Amino acid sequence: MKIPVVELSECILCGVCEEVCPSVFNLSELGYVSVAELPMYPESEVDEAIKNCPADCIFWQEP
Repeated sequence: MKIPVVELSECILCGVCEEVCPSVFNLSELGYVSVAELPMYPESEVDEAIKNCPADCIFWQEP
């Protein structure tokens, strides 16, 4: 199963991923984007977040 990953060192905290795919991405109280641990990720929504990320810091990782 592919897992979405956010490269935090490149993330600009714009909130686009959280807006497009709130079931997977959220901005933590500590000020960084976290990825929810899910048994399966909504591929089309994550792909939309990847496509719209201005920092290009979201990608799929194969385990």
